Amino acid sequence: MPTPSPARMHDFTVVSNEQIARGVYSLVIEAPKLASMLKPGQFVNIRVPGNAMSLLRIPLSYASANPETGTVEIWYAVVGDGTERMAAWTPGFTSDLLGPGGHGWSVPKDCRRALVVGGGIGVPPVLCLGRELSARGISFDAVVGAASSDSMVGVPEFERAGAGTVAVATDDGSAGHHGFCTDLLADLLARNDYDYIATCGPGVMMKKVAAAAAAADVFCEASLERMMSCGFGACSTCNVETTDGMKGACMCGPVFDAKKVVVW
Repeated sequence: MPTPSPARMHDFTVVSNEQIARGVYSLVIEAPKLASMLKPGQFVNIRVPGNAMSLLRIPLSYASANPETGTVEIWYAVVGDGTERMAAWTPGFTSDLLGPGGHGWSVPKDCRRALVVGGGIGVPPVLCLGRELSARGISFDAVVGAASSDSMVGVPEFERAGAGTVAVATDDGSAGHHGFCTDLLADLLARNDYDYIATCGPGVMMKKVAAAAAAADVFCEASLERMMSCGFGACSTCNVETTDGMKGACMCGPVFDAKKVVVW
């Protein structure tokens, strides 16, 4: 059984909320205790007031946390009523969240070089990881994919984080490789020896990354997206089918050993 959830209630105040790409916003909140607790790969469950019919919180990963300023930056895509209301938040707005949720990435102790792969709004969890890898002196490369150049996020941030290579792919060919970001994996795996691969994005993308990692005999982890309604293991709405049985993403994930995931 998983250990008790580390998630706790935190009040927060909006510092800024700006559009950074087509349909994607960067929300910066002030939540000092949370900022000191978050680890790469964990998530928060945000309460979005304004619609009495919307009872569930919205689970979101984060892009960065700064214990010194007490702030957390969250990138989110506007995909429904809840995130539409979030996009209207202005500095000074207050609400609360549950976090930090789940567990994050498990970088092997002997890791010398890593590869992170992020697709769409799946970039934030692997961007956090990239920054941690750099801080630990572990070299890493990044692959970033998006539908188009105007919806892509994370490229300059990966460069500033110290990524050796930042390979880019877009579905429409408006930036980088014309095709899927998984198309770039074969070349990177052929040219470099990786000890660890981490991925987050659409299920079909992560499944291909996991297959490529398995073929190259490289340990791979994937951060899975599920509707984590409660965020602490009580509702069973975020189950993931694994080779070890059904596992709740909010407690046993959201990061999983990619080899053990049965249904993406």
